[in-house]
Amino acid sequence: MTTTRTIEISLLGRTFKVPCSKEEEPELIAAVEYLDGKMRAIRENSKVIGVERIAMMAGLNIAHELLSSGGGNNREPEYREKLLAMEAELDRALADQDKLFDQA
Repeated sequence: MTTTRTIEISLLGRTFKVPCSKEEEPELIAAVEYLDGKMRAIRENSKVIGVERIAMMAGLNIAHELLSSGGGNNREPEYREKLLAMEAELDRALADQDKLFDQA
C-alpha cells in the first residue's frame, strides 16, 4: 500500500507543501531541483517578473525541451497526464499558500 505524505519543496525561495508517496519522493525532489534551476535562470537572464510568469516560462521551456528531444513523441499522452497532475498539485499548493497570506 502506498502512503501519501506531505513534503516541503522550495521554488525560487518559496516553500510549498506537496503530497507525495515515499516511492515518488526522489523523482519529485529531482524535478523540483530541475524546475527551480530553470526558474532561477529565467529570473536572472530575462526581464520576466513575477513567480507565476517565471513558472509559466519554465514550464514552456521544459515542454519544448521534451518535445524537441523526441522524448515526447511516443510517450506524449503519459507525459501530458503527468504534467497535468503536477500542475494541479502546484495549483492546490499555491492556493493553500495564498490563503496563508490572506489571513495575515
